[in-house]
Amino acid sequence: MKTEALERYLNSFGKQVVNRAKGNLQKAKGGGTNLEKSIGFKVITSTEGFSVQFFMDSYGTFVDKGVSGTDVRRSFKDYKGRTISSPYKYTTKQPPSRVLDKWIVKKGIAPRDEKGRFMSRKSISFLIARSIKRKGIQGISFFQKPLMLGMKEFSSKFGKAIADDIVDNLRQQKIA
Repeated sequence: MKTEALERYLNSFGKQVVNRAKGNLQKAKGGGTNLEKSIGFKVITSTEGFSVQFFMDSYGTFVDKGVSGTDVRRSFKDYKGRTISSPYKYTTKQPPSRVLDKWIVKKGIAPRDEKGRFMSRKSISFLIARSIKRKGIQGISFFQKPLMLGMKEFSSKFGKAIADDIVDNLRQQKIA
C-alpha cells in the first residue's frame, strides 16, 4: 500500500514541531545556541507502521523539563498541558563551576565585593553553581509546548492523510 500522503504529513508535522521548538528556544535563550542547532526529527518506516522520532543534545531535556534544586521543586508543562514536577533534581552535587565560566564572560557578569573590588570569576562561578543546586533550573517547555500543539493539530488532519492514501491506492488498483 502506498503511503505518500501520510509520510508527507508526518514530515510536515516533524518540521512544524522542530521549527516551533527552535523558535521557543530562541525567545528564551537567544539565537544560535548549540541546543537549538541540535534539534531535529526523522520519520521512521517499519513493518508496524510509521513513527516520528525527535532528537536533540542530551541536556535539552533538562532545559525543557527543568531540574529541581535542594530547596525548590521545579515543574514543567507536558505535551498534554498538565503541570508535572521535574523528574530531575540536584541532590548532593552541584553543577561544575567550570561550565559556568564562559557563560559569565558572555553575560559580562563582574560583581564587586563589599570593599568595591572585582570578585574572581572562580568565586562567582562557585556562588552561581551553589545557587543553581539550591534553586534548580525552571523548565521552559520549549519542546513540550510545540509537541502539544502539533498533537492537537495532528489528530484532526491525520485521518485525512490516511483517507488520501486509501483513495490513491484504490485508484491505482482500478487502473491496474
